[in-house]
Amino acid sequence: MTRFRRVSVVALSSVALGFALTAVPAQAMPVSEGSRSVECFDPASIGAGARSAAGEREDDHRDVSPRQQRAIERRTERILARSEISQSEASRLTASVPVYFHVMMDEAGNGNVSRHRIDRQMAVLNTTFGGLESSQASDTGFTFALAGVDRYYNDTWHRDGSSTRYRSRTRLGGADALNIWLVEIDYLGIATFPWDYASNPKVDGIRVNPGTLPKGSIARYNRGKTATHEVGHWFGLYHTFQGGCATPNDRVSDTPAQSSPTRGCPQGRNSCALPGLDPIHNYMDYSYDTCYNQFTADLSARMSKMWMAYLAPTERTA
Repeated sequence: MTRFRRVSVVALSSVALGFALTAVPAQAMPVSEGSRSVECFDPASIGAGARSAAGEREDDHRDVSPRQQRAIERRTERILARSEISQSEASRLTASVPVYFHVMMDEAGNGNVSRHRIDRQMAVLNTTFGGLESSQASDTGFTFALAGVDRYYNDTWHRDGSSTRYRSRTRLGGADALNIWLVEIDYLGIATFPWDYASNPKVDGIRVNPGTLPKGSIARYNRGKTATHEVGHWFGLYHTFQGGCATPNDRVSDTPAQSSPTRGCPQGRNSCALPGLDPIHNYMDYSYDTCYNQFTADLSARMSKMWMAYLAPTERTA
């Protein structure tokens, strides 16, 4: 039997998700800690995105295939067609997302994260999804409200062991709730996709290395934007380098094609013969945190559609 202790639950006032249809202006990542660097990949079991910290960073080897992409798009269109909200309306919504943090410490208390650092991470989410880092950035229409903080003492869970079990036992809220587990993983972060919620609701959410939170220990990736990247996956975004230079890429039209993940912040990088420079400043690339500053308008529209199809608190089925 897995032993765990749950303490220091901070239950905030219940946060009810609401959304309004309004106009909105017009995919987890790598890092370097000492000699290690981190890459992102999509685990086949849950169709998610991750940044791995073992060895030299390599291109994503577990992307969703074009055939799987097409099936996901068809399913999404069917769901939206059956809803009372048109697809154009679904691409222009605003929504407040309740957020639950689960701090996974070992029995000695290692891995604890202060409420102050959690608050700073929340501020980063609201800044990045609010389009506040660049004049080229889109306001996605999503805001985030802290709904609660749990702390657990468990050596296995702390190092991401038995992850299906611990997520199933600790996840809170419905499909619209973002659950963030802070665990000492070999990745920067890893996320589920929204279309997986129906079949795997108990593990839905993102896992983030505490060293990526603001003022964390992982150099160049310690400004809280790993969480932004992973939440982008949670909302249904792919990496900007999904599919390389071949269509359908990342399924959006305003992120120029790129052949491979970005390392660092190489201004003027152009890895494809197709029009446009690589979108190195996009949160869904693999750039340094200091390089990130935007989601595009089409990425915002895709997030809204995926939200309405799979995560919004109105039940929808394919």
